[in-house]
Amino acid sequence: MEQEKASTRERLIASAVRLFGEKGIAATSMRALTEAAEANIASVNYHFGSKEGLLRAVIDQTMRAVNDERRRRLDDLESAAGPPSVAELVRAFVEPAADLTAHDGPDGSDTARFIGRLIGEPDPRVREIFAEQVGPVEGRYLAALGRALPALGDERVRFAFTCMVGLLGLHQTGAFRTVDWRPRDTPPARRPHPVEREELVAFITGGMLANLP
Repeated sequence: MEQEKASTRERLIASAVRLFGEKGIAATSMRALTEAAEANIASVNYHFGSKEGLLRAVIDQTMRAVNDERRRRLDDLESAAGPPSVAELVRAFVEPAADLTAHDGPDGSDTARFIGRLIGEPDPRVREIFAEQVGPVEGRYLAALGRALPALGDERVRFAFTCMVGLLGLHQTGAFRTVDWRPRDTPPARRPHPVEREELVAFITGGMLANLP
């Protein structure tokens, strides 16, 4: 019985990661979610209490590893002899989330797409729940960038950080891979490759440094 309960809970979370990422949270009905998980609506209430409870569990599961890796990298940078550079901070923040897109299934591309959706989520309640999970770690990075870019001032550093999060979210949703940026007359053989992690890190770092007075 305990094994069956765990299996149902895991299926509900995996289905929520996939469907929330594909359709959005508001557009995903409980019926669609439970059908995908081969469960019933009562099981959502049993395991999570509500759809919001399920969302919290999904955010916790998908962000825990990313948060832990970001925290570990920042700890390493701040314990080094000198202060971390902007490039080091951007890489430490971006890579743990960007690397998710290299994998398939609920532990990879599905997770990346879901997190990307959360970053652009219009519902203030969903943003609040997400912020509870990521706020402590992101706050540390924001403060570290402020120390690395003292000439920008708090507001411009916050703007730069927001731009970094937004671009990362687009990368995770797959937007850079699905949009064809070619001119209409560009031959298929010259089709540009998708935006990759290194390009993302370089572009964000360059944008932050370009704003220095």
